[in-house]
Amino acid sequence: GIAQTDGAFARVVAAWYGYHQVKFPTPWENACWAVLSQRCPLPVARAMKDALVARYGASITVDGTTHSAFPTAETLVAASSDDLLVTLRNTRKAAYIASVARAFVSADEDWLRTAPYDQVETWLRRINGIGEWSAAFVLLRGLGRMERVALEPMLVRAASRIYGEPLSPDDLQARAARYGVWQGYWAHYLRITG
Repeated sequence: GIAQTDGAFARVVAAWYGYHQVKFPTPWENACWAVLSQRCPLPVARAMKDALVARYGASITVDGTTHSAFPTAETLVAASSDDLLVTLRNTRKAAYIASVARAFVSADEDWLRTAPYDQVETWLRRINGIGEWSAAFVLLRGLGRMERVALEPMLVRAASRIYGEPLSPDDLQARAARYGVWQGYWAHYLRITG
């Protein structure tokens, strides 16, 4: 394939062959995690997510072990602003979660997965609390959309190490373009290696 003609990257693929990125169970849950984890220590974000699950999620018990699910968008749309605030203990995050819930309650997941990338990104960016990074995160980890690369500094540094030369964002974009609809995988492999 394409990677075999890219010497430095071919070694990365050989080392990580079979590895796949971890995705969220749903783009809805991913969007909520994007909001909760923005500018927030991960243990605090995790505690907020756990609080949402405890307050609004469903659960089942199998062989004596309880398994809890992240609440649906419908459930959180029905929650009052005051309840969300009490649950999350953060005014901004509560407002953003409510905004994400209102957007996803009527979202067509098939459209999110198949519509042109730019249209889906624009739809996500219209949600209060979802910016450029969060939209790219949901497109990649929630929807599995691998046809674009977010040119963040960490990726530029990782690619520069793998390719053994300093790369500018334009250099990186040119290299990514070789991978077409698979450039998200290319970038992901660089990130985990670099």
